[in-house]
Amino acid sequence: MTEETVLQIGINALQTMIFLAGPVLVVAMVVGIVISILQAITQINEQTLTFVPKMIAVILTLVVMGPWMLRLMQEYAISVFGGVGEIIR
Repeated sequence: MTEETVLQIGINALQTMIFLAGPVLVVAMVVGIVISILQAITQINEQTLTFVPKMIAVILTLVVMGPWMLRLMQEYAISVFGGVGEIIR
Protein backbone atom coordinates (compact mmCIF):
# COMPACT_ATOMS: atom_id res chain seq x y z
CA MET A 1 0.00 0.00 0.00
CA THR A 2 1.47 3.31 -1.05
CA GLU A 3 1.17 6.67 0.61
CA GLU A 4 -1.01 7.90 -2.23
CA THR A 5 -3.50 5.10 -1.64
CA VAL A 6 -3.72 5.89 2.06
CA LEU A 7 -4.16 9.59 1.33
CA GLN A 8 -6.86 8.88 -1.25
CA ILE A 9 -8.77 6.65 1.19
CA GLY A 10 -8.51 9.36 3.87
CA ILE A 11 -9.62 12.11 1.50
CA ASN A 12 -12.60 10.03 0.34
CA ALA A 13 -13.55 9.31 3.97
CA LEU A 14 -13.41 13.01 4.88
CA GLN A 15 -15.40 14.04 1.79
CA THR A 16 -18.06 11.45 2.54
CA MET A 17 -18.24 12.57 6.17
CA ILE A 18 -18.63 16.22 5.15
CA PHE A 19 -21.31 15.39 2.57
CA LEU A 20 -23.25 13.35 5.14
CA ALA A 21 -23.00 15.74 8.08
CA GLY A 22 -23.06 19.02 6.15
CA PRO A 23 -26.75 19.35 5.29
CA VAL A 24 -27.90 18.44 8.79
CA LEU A 25 -25.45 20.81 10.46
CA VAL A 26 -26.28 23.68 8.10
CA VAL A 27 -30.02 23.30 8.71
CA ALA A 28 -29.51 23.16 12.49
CA MET A 29 -27.29 26.24 12.36
CA VAL A 30 -29.71 28.26 10.20
CA VAL A 31 -32.69 27.35 12.37
CA GLY A 32 -30.71 28.19 15.51
CA ILE A 33 -29.71 31.59 14.16
CA VAL A 34 -33.28 32.41 13.08
CA ILE A 35 -34.68 31.38 16.46
CA SER A 36 -31.97 33.38 18.26
CA ILE A 37 -32.83 36.48 16.23
CA LEU A 38 -36.52 36.02 17.01
CA GLN A 39 -35.70 35.58 20.71
CA ALA A 40 -33.60 38.75 20.67
CA ILE A 41 -36.37 40.70 18.97
CA THR A 42 -39.15 39.45 21.29
CA GLN A 43 -36.91 39.19 24.40
CA ILE A 44 -38.16 35.67 25.12
CA ASN A 45 -35.40 33.59 26.72
CA GLU A 46 -36.84 30.10 26.72
CA GLN A 47 -34.35 27.28 26.18
CA THR A 48 -36.89 24.83 24.76
CA LEU A 49 -37.81 27.37 22.14
CA THR A 50 -34.44 26.81 20.47
CA PHE A 51 -34.24 23.06 20.99
CA VAL A 52 -37.61 21.90 19.63
CA PRO A 53 -37.50 23.71 16.25
CA LYS A 54 -33.91 22.53 15.69
CA MET A 55 -34.89 18.97 16.49
CA ILE A 56 -37.85 19.10 14.11
CA ALA A 57 -35.74 20.67 11.34
CA VAL A 58 -33.01 18.05 11.73
CA ILE A 59 -35.54 15.21 11.63
CA LEU A 60 -37.17 16.67 8.51
CA THR A 61 -33.76 17.06 6.90
CA LEU A 62 -32.93 13.44 7.65
CA VAL A 63 -36.25 12.30 6.21
CA VAL A 64 -35.78 14.33 3.03
CA MET A 65 -32.05 13.70 2.57
CA GLY A 66 -32.03 10.18 4.02
CA PRO A 67 -32.20 8.24 0.75
CA TRP A 68 -29.38 10.28 -0.77
CA MET A 69 -27.27 9.91 2.38
CA LEU A 70 -27.84 6.15 2.45
CA ARG A 71 -26.87 5.85 -1.22
CA LEU A 72 -23.71 7.88 -0.58
CA MET A 73 -22.75 5.66 2.36
CA GLN A 74 -23.38 2.53 0.29
CA GLU A 75 -21.26 3.81 -2.59
CA TYR A 76 -18.41 4.65 -0.21
CA ALA A 77 -18.59 1.26 1.52
CA ILE A 78 -18.66 -0.56 -1.83
CA SER A 79 -15.65 1.42 -3.06
CA VAL A 80 -13.66 0.75 0.13
CA PHE A 81 -14.51 -2.93 0.43
CA GLY A 82 -14.26 -3.45 -3.32
CA GLY A 83 -10.73 -2.06 -3.35
CA VAL A 84 -9.46 -4.22 -0.49
CA GLY A 85 -7.70 -6.53 -2.93
CA GLU A 86 -5.71 -3.66 -4.40
CA ILE A 87 -4.99 -2.16 -0.99
CA ILE A 88 -3.55 -5.40 0.40
CA ARG A 89 -1.05 -5.81 -2.44
